[in-house]
Amino acid sequence: EAWEFRTYNAGQVCNSNKRLIVMDDIYDEFVAELVKLGTGLKPGDPMSLGEGEYVPLSSRSAAETVDAQVTKAVAEGARVLVGGELGEGPAAYYAPTVLVDVPRDSQSYGEEIFGPVATVYRVSSDEEALELANDCALGLGGSVFSTDEARADRVAARLEVGMTHVNTIAAEAAEIPFGGVKRSGFGREMGPIGMGEFVNKRLHFIAK
Repeated sequence: EAWEFRTYNAGQVCNSNKRLIVMDDIYDEFVAELVKLGTGLKPGDPMSLGEGEYVPLSSRSAAETVDAQVTKAVAEGARVLVGGELGEGPAAYYAPTVLVDVPRDSQSYGEEIFGPVATVYRVSSDEEALELANDCALGLGGSVFSTDEARADRVAARLEVGMTHVNTIAAEAAEIPFGGVKRSGFGREMGPIGMGEFVNKRLHFIAK
């Protein structure tokens, strides 16, 4: 699910899982599976996408921006395990990519990559995971995956985001509020809370 949602619509989804923070005991297996899923893919026709094919980004400039961000991250110490290739010609293709070892003191660490790039971080504890997750100027949404739901709830409660999910990347419906914190904005849309953003509420107080 992490790979599928990260590469959906060429990674151009505002609440997609941009950073994947993985516990040390499953990190190697997790990354190996991502690399397996990203190996052997080729550009496809978005109107009739076949198995093993990926879609283009919204424009050539968008693809070039992603390529420049990945190139800079590598120059700063990160590693590309699969993908990392800008398509030729005027097309807007960028190969789905797995990026690891982004230094936390690098400029790339604080940048959002709006494209099909899964940036993976290794951590050894819940506290380290939370520190890394919250060390971000953005705060739209976050997801926690665990076989221990109570533990996942505790971690999710401490994420500095507008929406949290457990054992799924995102849940969207007309009745569910949508919105973030920090530089991801303020206020909510959709759901009863979202409807409240479009009305002026008035206090009517009667003294007795």
